[in-house]
Amino acid sequence: MSEILHKIETKTATVAVIGLGYVGLSVAVEAARANYRVYGIDIDKNKTEQLQRGESYVTDIKDEDIDSLIHQRFYAFHEFSVLAEADIIVICLPTPLNINRDPDVSMIRSAVDSIIRYASRDTLIILESTTYPGTTEELIKNVIEANTQWEVGKDVFVCYSPERVDPGNHKFNVKNTPKILGGITEECTHLGLQFYRSFLDNVIPVSSTAAAEMVKLLENTFRSVNIALVNELTLMCDRMGINIWEVIDAASTKPFGYIPFFPGPGIGGHCIPIDPTYLSWRAKKFGFYNKFIELTSDINSNMPRYVISQITDILNDNEKPLKNSNIICIGMAYKKDVNDMRESPALEVFRLLQQKGAAVTYYDPLIPWFIDNGHRISSIELLPDLIASADLVVITTDHSTIDYQFIAEHAALLYDTKNVTRSIKGNIVLLGGHKRLEKSLSPVVSIKDNGEGREGID
Repeated sequence: MSEILHKIETKTATVAVIGLGYVGLSVAVEAARANYRVYGIDIDKNKTEQLQRGESYVTDIKDEDIDSLIHQRFYAFHEFSVLAEADIIVICLPTPLNINRDPDVSMIRSAVDSIIRYASRDTLIILESTTYPGTTEELIKNVIEANTQWEVGKDVFVCYSPERVDPGNHKFNVKNTPKILGGITEECTHLGLQFYRSFLDNVIPVSSTAAAEMVKLLENTFRSVNIALVNELTLMCDRMGINIWEVIDAASTKPFGYIPFFPGPGIGGHCIPIDPTYLSWRAKKFGFYNKFIELTSDINSNMPRYVISQITDILNDNEKPLKNSNIICIGMAYKKDVNDMRESPALEVFRLLQQKGAAVTYYDPLIPWFIDNGHRISSIELLPDLIASADLVVITTDHSTIDYQFIAEHAALLYDTKNVTRSIKGNIVLLGGHKRLEKSLSPVVSIKDNGEGREGID
């Protein structure tokens, strides 16, 4: 332990980051900026080759950030053999759901196998992947001790620290977002704290890896539940003829006891749609059935179909059938200002429109094309005549770089699922079935702009 602690204190430790998505690349860049020698590992050769050219594929990390570090303090590989040189290994791999909507931790298992094969004693291993309580102990500690002569806490050191990267958030990043950490033993926790505190602003210890794992699930289950609540209230207010956006604006003027969450076409990304399911799945292992969480998932996952029903009604009110209608979807990413489509409700709306026979296209400045069912689908150029010729324009993702005033001026009919047109006049229908109000209360604007509960998707 004294040797690796000395390497952390002198920044002579070699750090290997397994998985170079939003989370892993952000961690790798911050560690390299702090003068660690960093090896980034990803099985996707396209990613490692881009990085080797000094190019970033993550919207929050600029090309110049990569170019200034690559081949100097940061190196990108697709071979796991470089783990043999690592003093610290950080696992930042996806943990999706399988076809049965059960946790898929196969990538973590594979990473641990590689660690056992290549790593040596006196290595600090940290899992950042979002997962169920007990994963770090079961899949890392127990597997290492069963397949080596190492004792965790003495020969190798194991921690869990949940990732808190919020893609597209320009205020909070890896460096200034408080970092939670729990170790298998006190020695593990001490090493993990020293490592993260050497390049992050605030690291907060908890008593165990299971507690740290539960922190992330609590955070995102809290968001998912509140998003489901406001989505359900949107449906209820639609039935009652009440404008949900006006209600949220007014409720947001209360300075205590209320946190605004906002409805939308659904939830997406690698966290919020998945994390509560991990928690519910794990709870069943202890004989606890969380119907509340499962109901939340049902409400949120059905929002794209509610959007389709609203689109159908809007077109019918204008004497147009959904079938063969020319519809433009604005935004295909799962949330604003990212180029990530994982679990995107915008994509689900797009697919449902296709299934209903609409002639649907999309515009997204951050996603120029994507492959769906073997077909390449490209973003259109947002020209005035093209907008004007559409039977309906649907805002599904509210990227900050899009000129919504321009769209509203040229669209014959606009359906806004994100309330991004709140200060714009036009023939606009909001999620919930109401025409755009001429004015909205001002306090909610400042609340929205600080990012707190902003989108309901992560």
